[in-house]
This record gives sequence, structure tokens and C-alpha cells, in this order.
Amino acid sequence: MPRSVNHVASRAKRKRILKLTRGYFGARKNVWTVAKNTWEKGLTYAYRDRRNKKRNFRALWIQRINAAARLEGLSYSQLMGALHKNGIEINRKVLADLAVNNAAAFKAIVEKVK
Repeated sequence: MPRSVNHVASRAKRKRILKLTRGYFGARKNVWTVAKNTWEKGLTYAYRDRRNKKRNFRALWIQRINAAARLEGLSYSQLMGALHKNGIEINRKVLADLAVNNAAAFKAIVEKVK
């Protein structure tokens, strides 16, 4: 008896991955082996960059806090040191948001730790 092959499933798998690679350049979008390799490598980039995104946002928050703190006559490190010394538990994300969107609240926090 001949070997039975599930063409429906294998075709569906290929079709699914080729659909995910639409918009890629050249053979990366329509040649099965190239598209599969590109898609797999894209998954590793996605994993890596989900972690890099966190780094980039933390760096952005620190730059914003530093800029706002210098307008108040403090450096970033002086401000963060004073916050910790006074027991004010506020994270960099919230502090950066206050610095950008609510200057009065940021100024009040700085005055509290001075």
C-alpha cells in the first residue's frame, strides 16, 4: 500500500508562512525555503527586540528626567539620590511622564526633596 501524505496540512503550513512573509523583498516573499528561513530569523529578531525596547524606553525616561531636573538646578543623579534618601518611591516611567506633561507636579517633587 502506498504511503499516505497529508498534502492538505503541509500546503496549509506553507501558505500560512508565505502569508506572513508578504511584503518582503525579492525571493524572501515567495520562495518557500528562503521565506521560511527569513520568517524564522524574524522571530529571533522579535524576541531580541522585545528586550531592547525596554532598554530604549528606560534610556528615554532618564534623558527626560535629566532635562527637567537640570531646569530645576539638579542633575539626574542628584535628583534620584535625593528621592531615594527621602523615601519617595516613584519609578522613572511616571517621573518622566510628569516631567513632560505636568511640569508643576514635577517641580513640586523636586522642591520636596531639595
